[in-house]
Amino acid sequence: MKTLFQYNWQVREDWFRWCQNVPEEELLRTRTGGVGGILHTLFHIVDVEWSWVRCLQGKPDFQESFDGYRSLDKVLKLQESFKPEVEEFVYSWNDAWEYNVFRDVHPDGHPVEDRWGEVVRHMIAHEIHHVGQLSIWSRELGIKPVSANLIGRGLMNRQV
Repeated sequence: MKTLFQYNWQVREDWFRWCQNVPEEELLRTRTGGVGGILHTLFHIVDVEWSWVRCLQGKPDFQESFDGYRSLDKVLKLQESFKPEVEEFVYSWNDAWEYNVFRDVHPDGHPVEDRWGEVVRHMIAHEIHHVGQLSIWSRELGIKPVSANLIGRGLMNRQV
């Protein structure tokens, strides 16, 4: 599981570098699918990851909208402010947390219970899903997308 988080973080950094060569109007343009556009999607990925970590720990959730982060620099700074807490949670993960219960209430008002392990795996899949959308939008712009290949990233060589 930690390897997949590291994978997501590497791919996210690659997308941030990719964005540096794309005009801001293209990063902000509303696109079909996803949460809006390229930069909004990266904001969403960063926001959701940190929000889930906070929720699992019983801490307040992030409630700001993308409107205050409509530049690559602002989204990068947001990520850098959230990253230490997310990394601490991920790297301290242990099997005993797998079946911890997360209680929530859906927007329609009914209560739900999910296991932490399921929520954490959802966090991983959520980012991978949105990276696919970024890849499609990249191709629509005629720009080669970031590689989604896990192989060759050196992730299995790291000691954590």
